Amino acid sequence: MTTEIRKLPTGFGRLWTAQTVSSFGDGVTHAALPLLALTLTRDPMELAVITAAATLPWLLFGVLGGALVDRWDRRRTMWVTDAARAALLAIPAAAAALDALSIALLAAVAFLLGLGGLFFDTAATAYLPDLLGRDPALLESANARLRGTQTAASGFAGPPAGSALLALGRAVPLLTDAVSFALSALLVRSLPAQPRPAPHTREPLLRQARAGASYVFRDPLLLGLALRPAVGNIAFLAVETVLALFAHDRLGIGASGFGLLLTAEATGGLLGAGLASFLGRRLGTGTALTCTAAAEGLAILGLAAAPNPYAAGLALALCGAGMGATMVLGPSLRQAIVPAHLIGRVASTSRMLAMCAAPIGAVLGGWLATTYDLRTPLYTAAGLLLTMTALTATMTTNHRIETALQSTIPPHSPHHAESPNPTHQDTPKH
Repeated sequence: MTTEIRKLPTGFGRLWTAQTVSSFGDGVTHAALPLLALTLTRDPMELAVITAAATLPWLLFGVLGGALVDRWDRRRTMWVTDAARAALLAIPAAAAALDALSIALLAAVAFLLGLGGLFFDTAATAYLPDLLGRDPALLESANARLRGTQTAASGFAGPPAGSALLALGRAVPLLTDAVSFALSALLVRSLPAQPRPAPHTREPLLRQARAGASYVFRDPLLLGLALRPAVGNIAFLAVETVLALFAHDRLGIGASGFGLLLTAEATGGLLGAGLASFLGRRLGTGTALTCTAAAEGLAILGLAAAPNPYAAGLALALCGAGMGATMVLGPSLRQAIVPAHLIGRVASTSRMLAMCAAPIGAVLGGWLATTYDLRTPLYTAAGLLLTMTALTATMTTNHRIETALQSTIPPHSPHHAESPNPTHQDTPKH
């Protein structure tokens, strides 16, 4: 099926700007929060509490949050959430100015920011296909831009700015992020309203949440799209856990060189996001997803065997490119094929699986490095990624994707082909 490429609507520009501003603020806080914590404690466990607190909302409320977003107005959810996060950051900023910061306060702020991120990200994922008319080509183009600017703002610009702003005062980076959330809320508030999908039934919240999770697990295509980031997070966290030590002990890289390694990975991510639509058109989305997943596995294999920092940087750049392309193609496809009344629950279920997998990877990487060798977690991660690629290749084929996309076309459309009657129900159709 071919899709006519249309121009992105004006409203997307405001959404794009809002995310860019907010991502910059996220990068500022991402660098500043651990540094603020270091002024209070040197206990690794206390520092870990703050890191864990930020991801805990996804583990506790991921699927329920998706069910709530499917009930709520998506645009209102986004701007109210960002306004609330702006107000929230005023609390630790005031505490920093009054020299009243504590680890408990920073952990609570990290948890609430993570909870806000759950609602905002899920609502934005659900709002975008409505804004773009569920056009697959437009979704790929939009997600490529969103992913690219998010990487640039939160990965390149935000962290150095956060470190620099901290030198001006402990409250300054927190206030900067608060301003970014406030600006984002104002921009999102000005977006065009989209009709909220009518609730399919008046089921209890927990039952609706289970229906969303069931929709993912019973559909091979959606399950394949969810398994890749979940297994990928196990692999990537296993690598990330030992990467700094591996770079220092095996490659002889110092602190500045390690920063360059991470920059190489982020640069590859930008390139991959930019090439995602081209790869999807040239190879078909299913084949492109399989190729990018294979590239990630081979890149980590190359990193494990890297004899010098240059080879390691090239391997990480290739891995970043595969990840960048995957994170454009996968979500774009999901947004195009999932019914509007389920998109929040499906997106949050997939994200929750990925978030739950991350701690497993961190523990696995530390155990393998302690028990065997620093290269062992890297080789294991490569094996996991390549095995996952082989297992999910048949779940996300071009044919299966074309069938799923065809089933989303209204019967009166000239592009509609004979297909099973797309009844509006909470069961997979593809």
